[in-house]
Amino acid sequence: MTIQEAQNQVHEWIKTYGVRYFDERTNTLLLAEELGEFTRLIAREFGEQSFKKDRNPADIKAAISNEMADMMFVIICLANQMDINLEEALSKNLDKKTKRDHQRHKDNDKLAPS
Repeated sequence: MTIQEAQNQVHEWIKTYGVRYFDERTNTLLLAEELGEFTRLIAREFGEQSFKKDRNPADIKAAISNEMADMMFVIICLANQMDINLEEALSKNLDKKTKRDHQRHKDNDKLAPS
């Protein structure tokens, strides 16, 4: 699925099941909420925190994947509401990063292979 297809699919879902988009402020707050759920999983799986005994997801990869998809859904909603083509935005962003950082990371001793 392309990014544009995802934007179209989310729009159709909203029209069919969601009644209407939440306003941009609400969606931004929902994005922050989803990011918090994602970071909680990352902190426990890859960081120094541990899961509570009864709260460890059976399939951590699936749980992380689900939170990523939740964030993508809200980002797509925001893009649709603001008439932003995410494919174009990502392409421009990658061009910017390539021009700015084409050598930067190669020269970073902190990133040298161990």
